[in-house]
Amino acid sequence: MQRTLGSHPGQRLNIGIAGAGLLGRLLAWNLAHQGHQVSVFDPASGPQPSFDGQGAAGFTAAGMLSPLAELETAEPDVAERGWYAITRWAEIRADLARRLPAPPHFAREGSLMVAHRPDLGAARRVLSRLDALTQERAAPYRPQALDAHQLQALEPGLHSTLGPLHAWMLPGEGQVDAVGMMQSLQADAPGVVWHWGRAVRQMGPGYLSLAEDASSPRLRFDCVFDVRGVGARPDTPVRGVRGEVVWLHAPGLSLQRPVRLLHPRHRVYIVPRPGDVVLIGASEIESEDRSPMSLRTAVELMAAAHSVMPGLAEARILRMDTNLRPALPDNRPDIHTEPGLVRLNGLYRHGWLLAPSVVDEALERVGLGSLQGITGATVHHPHPVAPLAV
Repeated sequence: MQRTLGSHPGQRLNIGIAGAGLLGRLLAWNLAHQGHQVSVFDPASGPQPSFDGQGAAGFTAAGMLSPLAELETAEPDVAERGWYAITRWAEIRADLARRLPAPPHFAREGSLMVAHRPDLGAARRVLSRLDALTQERAAPYRPQALDAHQLQALEPGLHSTLGPLHAWMLPGEGQVDAVGMMQSLQADAPGVVWHWGRAVRQMGPGYLSLAEDASSPRLRFDCVFDVRGVGARPDTPVRGVRGEVVWLHAPGLSLQRPVRLLHPRHRVYIVPRPGDVVLIGASEIESEDRSPMSLRTAVELMAAAHSVMPGLAEARILRMDTNLRPALPDNRPDIHTEPGLVRLNGLYRHGWLLAPSVVDEALERVGLGSLQGITGATVHHPHPVAPLAV
């Protein structure tokens, strides 16, 4: 797209957004604060999470911001975008804190990888790849091995019921309260008109049509954004990838950082949330099944988490949540622009890690924002990081 859309300072544009998930809310929030007229259309009944497998995938997420950890399976540029995103989420949260009485939780105290002794070989293979890539790309952070005393000082609640627990700190990583941030972005978007219960049937350059009335006239806009995720089919070759999360209430648990358990078969994560809440989940399942979580999955997830956090034994189950994350054939995000139309999709399991860079880059391409070093972005650590030891 030619950069003419926002070429006149102070120009107020009429923007249509199909989809009120993470990308849709982040776009609406950004464009509204630029002074544009924004309308958002979404089939959900309202802005709150439904936790029934049918709403926005952004609600069914632990909000981990883990560029280092994702190097295990993702391309290095995903991590580079992730470092950019951590800085942007911190800025966005600070901006929200100036206007909202209860801004969403954000923290950047690093995360942990842990492994039981029998799984140490698998863990070493993962960490060797991380170490090689961080050296090759001159990454700002590298994993750091922790001994038992260091782990105890950082997270007293972490210890194995199966023998010594091996652990590594991933400095620089962070987390954001996904539900709180989704709600805050929607609440702090001045003048945005939210059309709930209105699914978009068709869209193209400068227009969109609603699903409930095939004969209705097209709604016209200066530009439309398609951020419907899995709902963008057949316009986009997107598939759904199932994600599953168990929500626990664990009073007294002192966990401060996200934890990933390295295992030959599972990649289980444990993430603390405000209010003594802990989330347990797995990375992804290649399935478009939206049904509730199975007994086997629930038992495996909670047993794995309990094996490194015995204090979870008395936690109470709040809910078991499932949803579909949008993925393209290459599992990479896509930004498509043409005059009057922008399509953003394919954030896969990296939604919270990639969303700020994808949105900022898309807005920069159409002249509605300034790119802040997204491509090849780095965030430099103020202190040297020791090389990996395994």
